[in-house]
Amino acid sequence: MAITKNAKKAVRSSERKRVYNLRRTTAMREVVKSVRKSAAAGSVTDAKADLAKAYKAIDKAAKRGVIKANTAARKKSRLAATVKKADKKD
Repeated sequence: MAITKNAKKAVRSSERKRVYNLRRTTAMREVVKSVRKSAAAGSVTDAKADLAKAYKAIDKAAKRGVIKANTAARKKSRLAATVKKADKKD
């Protein structure tokens, strides 16, 4: 347990940051899942619409330091490839 005043403040601060980071991570994961589900179902128009939302969520997570820049790039690349593959399938 934190003893000093600064340590107690750091605990409060890190808890606030954790909540924000969890919120961003959850939003990112949900939209990525929706893109993958739409692509798997064959509804390419929905997948493309969700792809823009996924890019936004991934970029925000990278901007805030929740994920690294290369991780964001990799996720976006794989999502785009998934949508493209689903588009060619039709």
